[in-house]
Amino acid sequence: MKKNVLVIMAAGIGSRFGGIKQLTPVGPGGEIIMEYSIYDAIRAGFKKIIFIIRKDIEEDFKTIIGNRISKYIETEYVLQDINHLPKGFQKPEGRTKPWGTGQAILSCMGKIDAPFAVINADDYYGREGFQAIYNFLSNPMETEKKYHFCMAGFVLGNTLSEYGAVTRGVCKVNVDGSLADIVETSNIYKDGSSAYVEKNGKQPIDFNSPVSMNMWGFTPEILTELYNRFPAFLDRSKSNPLTAEYLLPEVVNNLIKEGLATVSVLHTNDKWFGVTYQEDKQFVMDSFTALTEQGVYPKYLFPDK
Repeated sequence: MKKNVLVIMAAGIGSRFGGIKQLTPVGPGGEIIMEYSIYDAIRAGFKKIIFIIRKDIEEDFKTIIGNRISKYIETEYVLQDINHLPKGFQKPEGRTKPWGTGQAILSCMGKIDAPFAVINADDYYGREGFQAIYNFLSNPMETEKKYHFCMAGFVLGNTLSEYGAVTRGVCKVNVDGSLADIVETSNIYKDGSSAYVEKNGKQPIDFNSPVSMNMWGFTPEILTELYNRFPAFLDRSKSNPLTAEYLLPEVVNNLIKEGLATVSVLHTNDKWFGVTYQEDKQFVMDSFTALTEQGVYPKYLFPDK
């Protein structure tokens, strides 16, 4: 049986936070957020990690985390390159923004031949989601008619920042627990124990709505779909050449609507947190200190061997 792989998308630039936010220490032992994800993934059973990074952060990345982690689990690196485009396409003049999560995962083409999970580098997900996705990937559904993927479904109220509005993939879930639709919804903010969307005024949104935080479980077939659909996206992006993004959730959504895939929503009650705004950093640091004091994590996750 092929071993399940964890793919960590770490090529993004934290535009609102400033700097390469993935590499900001937040743990009591100087850990960065993704170290907690890696620790939880190893506990869940994952045996290999692929880091998707940019060439210009490769040296820092390996120094701060990669070289240490490689002593605990098999690691590999894939570079997301803004110039890596299908034949017949060129990077638009003036474009500096990466092409998005769809191209990030597409960068792994030829590197993965096993079921794999996908996460953001700068999000804390909690242990529950990793275990649920690992178990799903370890028990594949055999059918020739559809792809069977999965997604960790977080409670909206557990993913909001105290310091500003956020964008979330708000999910509609079928009665059988499969994903019906993801609607990328921006300007969601918290007000006490309620949530609202700023859209033509203040609109309430269910605090308990399931949301996607880009924690997925896939089989390698998703790579072929991303490859085949990328040229059409690039054609459409010509009206917005500098900022259009090839987004993984949109591709998944299209596969569902075309009847090519089912996505099981694996509910998790863990509290998500991340550094969306500079002010979030202290809350995140305090949260990891508390989790360490509660015995959820050791003080040093991956000490030098």
